[in-house]
Amino acid sequence: MTPKRIAVIGGGISGLAAAYSLAEARRGGAPVEEYLFEASEHLGGALRTEELGGCLVEAGADSFLTEKPEASELCRELGLGDELIGSNDEQRRTLIVRYGKLLPLPAGLEFFVPRRPWSLFSTALLSPGDKLAVVTEVFQRRRAARGDESVAGFVERHFGRGFVENIVDPLLAGIYGGASEQLSAGAVLPRLVELERTHGSLVRGLWRARAKQEKAPGQPLFTTLGSGLGTLVAALRARLEDTRTMRQRHAAGVTRIASAGGQGLRVLFHIGESFDADAVILAVPAHEAARLLETYDPQLADHLVEIPYSSSLIVALGYDAAVQERLPAAFGFLVPRREPLRMVACTFVANKFPHRVPPDRTLLRCFYGGVRDEAVLELNDQQVVELARRELEEVLGLAARPRFFAVYRWRKALPQYTVGHRERLEAVHHRLTGHRGLFLCGNAYDGIGVSDCIRSGKTAAEACLHEVAAQDRESKVETAF
Repeated sequence: MTPKRIAVIGGGISGLAAAYSLAEARRGGAPVEEYLFEASEHLGGALRTEELGGCLVEAGADSFLTEKPEASELCRELGLGDELIGSNDEQRRTLIVRYGKLLPLPAGLEFFVPRRPWSLFSTALLSPGDKLAVVTEVFQRRRAARGDESVAGFVERHFGRGFVENIVDPLLAGIYGGASEQLSAGAVLPRLVELERTHGSLVRGLWRARAKQEKAPGQPLFTTLGSGLGTLVAALRARLEDTRTMRQRHAAGVTRIASAGGQGLRVLFHIGESFDADAVILAVPAHEAARLLETYDPQLADHLVEIPYSSSLIVALGYDAAVQERLPAAFGFLVPRREPLRMVACTFVANKFPHRVPPDRTLLRCFYGGVRDEAVLELNDQQVVELARRELEEVLGLAARPRFFAVYRWRKALPQYTVGHRERLEAVHHRLTGHRGLFLCGNAYDGIGVSDCIRSGKTAAEACLHEVAAQDRESKVETAF
């Protein structure tokens, strides 16, 4: 049987996971040949590790949530199990900027829900009225909203406006680069929406859910690789065929073509080349998938382009060890929108992952951009560094000049799961059912973390393999008759 040619468009972690899954299936006997096409020179997307000034610097994500198993499982499958390292949770504390001062985020928050509401009495982040709202929430039975609602509206109904502004909004800005007034509660906080539906009170629901769960003792919040997440990209790349992994191939569109199996797909590239495939997995941002499909299926493209994105800028600043002694014992700080700073967040890398920073250095990663400040990406590197220096001096009293720096710009890289996101996904899936051989994966659909992207890529590959097997069975039946 002639192997089916499957094209994976996009070499970020989702596309790599999809291509790797197809390659493993091929090595196991599946009649497929996987081809990976990446528009840039680099594979891995925002997963990139550099060594600067003796420090391991992550250009994008620095870790993944330990409780989501996909990334750790893939690392072990690739022989990287010994490289897995947990975050230094002895220093696991998050600070919030409040009127220019750093205040600790209340302990015991889980998915924005305080497990011990009374522990919030001592925080200066909330007013007396906000604290009363949190404590009395356990006695309430809220009715679920009709249809989707914003995260801000959902959380405010339970814990008050101050809780949204000073705790939830900065946390979401650090994760999604988004605003809680725009993000969908159903898409971003599905577990909490379900707790409200079944228990009314989020705190009471969390207590009951926790009573039924067993949590691994001492499990760190975050996990990473000792030599950086770029090692995961390299390991995946090593498991793919060199002759079928193409970089600097910028796709221009997808069209239908006739094939021996009845119908195939043609991927067009800007360099004037094309590639004929039996199936295509689009592992690109939703707006890129919309561009590629605008003539193939305009309605599908319209649904995809409705998923908005924000941009992110990360500046890494390396200092002498003396600066480390002045940093608070915390993973870093978050900045609410009401504060007169452009910075969204800052990570103290040596506190979170000590192995990444040698004893004579310290490293800070400052985050800018998001829906509140797309314009910051237009600053040049020196302007970005000076901006970060001024704001670090304002928040931390840090006047030292960095020994080295690196600036990373990620344009339209963070999908915004805005209100109505699940309905948009349903419309996308409905259109996809009419297109044999076309699949989507990436962070635009069902989770933005590293493990979410790996799961998305593997799921797309599995669906593609299932369809290939079904086509093979159909072909054999037709041949028999």
